Amino acid sequence: MTSADTHSQSSRMPLPVRTPAPESPGAPRGRAMKRPPLDSGRMLDALRTVQGQVDQVAGLLVATHDGLVLADDTMSVEADSVAAMSAAAIGLAAQFTAQARIGESRSAMFEGSSGYVCVFPVEGSLLLVVFGQPDITMGLFTLAAKQALTLLRHQLPALGAAHRTRPSPE
Repeated sequence: MTSADTHSQSSRMPLPVRTPAPESPGAPRGRAMKRPPLDSGRMLDALRTVQGQVDQVAGLLVATHDGLVLADDTMSVEADSVAAMSAAAIGLAAQFTAQARIGESRSAMFEGSSGYVCVFPVEGSLLLVVFGQPDITMGLFTLAAKQALTLLRHQLPALGAAHRTRPSPE
């Protein structure tokens, strides 16, 4: 077979086509839907209010499922990188829980040598990242993080967000 024969033979074969993967049960729904814009200044005020009401929380960040920072009240954290990683973490958590057949993902929690960080889907396309203080235990952090999530959800209607689309993890 000559190179000309190989070329003419391969040109008759159809090219492979990538088909979209079926939507996983934990994938965020309605990401393309338009939602009222959130004022980042008002969101920052809400984060500071929440942080003032919850003990053992070192910082809070609100991001989109696309990994963009909406507001953050953190110290010495690269907010843009954390927002991007939070979107990846919650996506991976959704895939992991689906594969493990344990239901819809409610959060992604990470333990470091000096603290914890947790990512929660809040509603629609919003994510809440909660940072624990260095001396907190996992149990206390879990309670504090869920309290921060609940308080933020109660403030969202006043901030112009759409109604809650995900059940509360409590």
